[in-house]
Amino acid sequence: MALGCPYGTHRVLGPLGVFPQPAKFINNDFSTLYDNEIVIEVEVLNIDSASFSQIKNQAQEDPAKIAQIILETVIQRGKQHNPVTGSGGMLIGKVKTIGSALQSRPLNVGDRIATLVSLSLTPLHITEIIAVHKDVDQVEIRGEAILFESGIYAKLPEDMPQKLALAVLDVAGAPAQTAKIVKPGDTVVVIGGGGKSGLLCLHEACKRAGVTGKVIGISHSEAGVARMKESGLPVIPLQGDACDALWVLHQIKSLTDGKLADLTLNMVNIPGTELASILATRDKGIVYFFSMATSFTAAALGAEGVGKDVTMLVGNGYTEGHAEIALAILRENPRLREIYERTYA
Repeated sequence: MALGCPYGTHRVLGPLGVFPQPAKFINNDFSTLYDNEIVIEVEVLNIDSASFSQIKNQAQEDPAKIAQIILETVIQRGKQHNPVTGSGGMLIGKVKTIGSALQSRPLNVGDRIATLVSLSLTPLHITEIIAVHKDVDQVEIRGEAILFESGIYAKLPEDMPQKLALAVLDVAGAPAQTAKIVKPGDTVVVIGGGGKSGLLCLHEACKRAGVTGKVIGISHSEAGVARMKESGLPVIPLQGDACDALWVLHQIKSLTDGKLADLTLNMVNIPGTELASILATRDKGIVYFFSMATSFTAAALGAEGVGKDVTMLVGNGYTEGHAEIALAILRENPRLREIYERTYA
């Protein structure tokens, strides 16, 4: 039996000694497989929002150029690991092979699954890019990927289309973490509230803060504000630029009688919103940075520079039960499901 490292370090080509995610190059040659690997026939890549925004800008919105950038990244690095943003995304596909050491798992060849680990650490080989759906950050491909022994995944639900499930599972960590940290009566600000992760977080924030709480959503676009209103959630929607930290501060002060937020959730896919998140939050409050566009240097030094004593959390894409929590939101909120189907799937 040929066993690889459960965390996939046996496929790291360089630099040696690091794990697959920070590695610059990993082995995506599937001619030799290990007994604790799962091979997936990939159907769709869901590129994370920060990464796809960067790729679209680089490609000047041209789908052919977007496809070429993705192909070149995978050829060079053995994985879809954006060298600019450092992030990846996730995928859906059909289980092709289950290593002999993993046969006891509740998984069968032919099962359709979504991986819940980043593409930035997933060995990937692309045979062909079939279509680029730039409005929903998804790319249809023919190819194969490997899930390591430690890799987490979810079987796709039968009560919703696979692209809809993928869009939700891509950001499942955000609403699940929101569910853990929002308390009854909290005042919550969601920056990027009209986006893919933001809408799910608004649902959980409203649910957990309850009737004694207050939830404020900020979106840069009219469309994002419209989505917040359409969701049917008891949210106070604001339209404005979260890069303008003083604007955000004045708005939140006004809406909270100067008390500011107990918890601010940052869900945007652009840099430069760290200080707004910090200023919107009361002393001893919590700032949760889910966005891969976050500069943690800017956040740490920014909080120090304005004398703000806040707890800052890094957005972990995984928390126990995150897939189930995220999918349950669309079952609980038909309006939100309709928005997702129309906008992200």
